[in-house]
Amino acid sequence: MNPQAKLIFAISLLLGTTITISSNHWIMAWAGLEINTLAILPMISKSHHPRAIEAATKYFLVQAAASTLVLFSGMTNAWHTGQWDITQLTNPVSCLILTSAIAMKLGLVPFHFWFPEVLQGSPLTTGLLLSTTMKLPPMTLLYMTSHSLNPTSLTIMAILSVATGGWMGLNQTQIRKILAFSSISHLGWMVIIIIYNPKLTLLNFYLYTLMTATTFLTLNSMKALKLSTLMTAWTKTPPLNAMLLLTLLSLAGLPPLTGFLPKWMIIQELTKQDMATAATAMSLLSLLGLFFYLRLAYCTTITLPPHTTNHMKLWHTKKPTSIMIAILTTMSTALLPASPLIITII
Repeated sequence: MNPQAKLIFAISLLLGTTITISSNHWIMAWAGLEINTLAILPMISKSHHPRAIEAATKYFLVQAAASTLVLFSGMTNAWHTGQWDITQLTNPVSCLILTSAIAMKLGLVPFHFWFPEVLQGSPLTTGLLLSTTMKLPPMTLLYMTSHSLNPTSLTIMAILSVATGGWMGLNQTQIRKILAFSSISHLGWMVIIIIYNPKLTLLNFYLYTLMTATTFLTLNSMKALKLSTLMTAWTKTPPLNAMLLLTLLSLAGLPPLTGFLPKWMIIQELTKQDMATAATAMSLLSLLGLFFYLRLAYCTTITLPPHTTNHMKLWHTKKPTSIMIAILTTMSTALLPASPLIITII
């Protein structure tokens, strides 16, 4: 892709995200979402492969429908209350429509079917944007309207998302689809707690973004798209494989790595809110996700190279990329000792 075009699309993404997260008016929020959608479409379809075109088409249709529902929700609320302010969402019908629209935007169950297919048809760098940056504007809208939404519907969607993300990821061999179902599972943890403690949702989203960025950048440097490719990557990039192993275990939520911190705090908060049953269900269902994370981590170390000079291959990546991945891996796996400080701040 032309560098000038890349710059324009990147600026458009930044502009659309900034407009949505900084606006209090429904029209401005909708405009930011539309700018984001139009900016990411050329990045999805830049390879001109039929699979990429199909992914871009699916993404456009779903996001256009979701943006329409967001605007319709704001119009319905304004019709009944006379308020266009996002935080003044009080009409029950508008709340239900907005919940469905945000679920479509994020890829929550039962509106999740598009996300694995779109991620599978996109390059890894675009997949990183789809999994992190593109989820920030709808997550912001969810955060701003969390006091008005129905707790029961959000809890049901969250539990189903964790269950579906873990269950559907078990039989996948494509790494991008595994990461897509991983994203669906993590979104369930964010959504279930947003009404009771929105700051925990933001903490979970920030840490998820950090760990997912590390994973995608590492896989992009290794050029690994399937489990079979990942199994043979050890001989070429041993340090990157070691970093990927730690990051995947952190994504799985294994203590004492960073990924365990938000799950631990969410379970604690759910227990305080007399939702011990939901907390237990979430904890047990997350074991499904833990299984395929461990399988991914096992694939990074399954083919240890012989310790002879004949089989040790030279490996290298661009130095800035290697430094960035190393920094992100350290942050993704070594923050748990600082958890008392984070808990105190929250």
